[in-house]
Amino acid sequence: MAKTNRDRISVGLELLSKGLVPFIEREMKSVYKDGWAEEAKIVLRGAPGEGEPNIDDPHAALILMWYRWNEVFARTLGHSDRSLVSELRDVRNRWAHMENFSTDDTYRALDSMTRLLNAVSAPEASQLGKKKDDLLRLRYDEQRRTEDRKAAVAPVQGQPAASLKPWREIVTPHPDVASGRYQQAEFAADLWQVYLGEGADEYRDPTEFFRRTFLTEGLRQLLKNAIMRLSGADGDPVVELQTNFGGGKTHSIMALYHLFSGTPASDLPGIEDLLKDVNAEVPPTVRRAVFVGTKISPGQVHKKPDGISVRTLWGEIAWQLGGKEGYELVREADETATNPGDAMRELFNR
Repeated sequence: MAKTNRDRISVGLELLSKGLVPFIEREMKSVYKDGWAEEAKIVLRGAPGEGEPNIDDPHAALILMWYRWNEVFARTLGHSDRSLVSELRDVRNRWAHMENFSTDDTYRALDSMTRLLNAVSAPEASQLGKKKDDLLRLRYDEQRRTEDRKAAVAPVQGQPAASLKPWREIVTPHPDVASGRYQQAEFAADLWQVYLGEGADEYRDPTEFFRRTFLTEGLRQLLKNAIMRLSGADGDPVVELQTNFGGGKTHSIMALYHLFSGTPASDLPGIEDLLKDVNAEVPPTVRRAVFVGTKISPGQVHKKPDGISVRTLWGEIAWQLGGKEGYELVREADETATNPGDAMRELFNR
């Protein structure tokens, strides 16, 4: 899973706190001797927003440095270092209030943390410096990709080339669009409908689905990863799909659902070529479970065809994977709406 800028700030604050604590203890002891811990508590208890004093918290560490700057920390640090303390207090507060950070803001925050750790000779400065450099490389890569996209688009901007054909001669609209029979409701992919065996053939039928689906590079990677994982080779066990609204998450999940439906790969357009890249076969029998949060109301009983009554998401998943036998493993938790704990692991192992 790709790190977000907030994740990077979290790691930075953790390293900052780890590096500052030994320095703070040493400097406070040099002034207040054995009473340094009590003095720290006095400062932190009077600070706004501070609960039980704990200098392992970056918030507390920075507050202590700020309010005892003249008495303690100005002896070894300069005015510019105090500016870093003030800036990082603001960064920590923004992070605590769940604000978003741009890439530039994140780089500046990591750079300021690194500078402050260098000022106190903390070894964590080198770790944080590497993370800052990694972010800088990512930013350069983003800029390069943006420039590449601009360069790719530039030749077709303005007046079209004389040999460029009209789009209607290249792209043929689907019959329901061309005839005016297109319905928005049918166009919207519905995973739960597919699971129930309902809806239009292009979503419900595995062969039709792949005939109508263009396998983008991202979708190819997702399918190859799943094939490798389920065939016993390398492959990520957990995949988080991160796209904007309408970015293809539901379509990607449907592709996985149909890929492991038991339909021969030869009947799924594009899949045989994909299998050549992974040098593996689609497992013939895969247990699938579908859970759509908006389709199952918590606290309500959902009757299954075999008579089982399901009340929770884990009851639903257990029934889908193992029928009555699977449900029995989580029955007590399902009926009492409590955490099934290791029962889910036993279910998956079976």
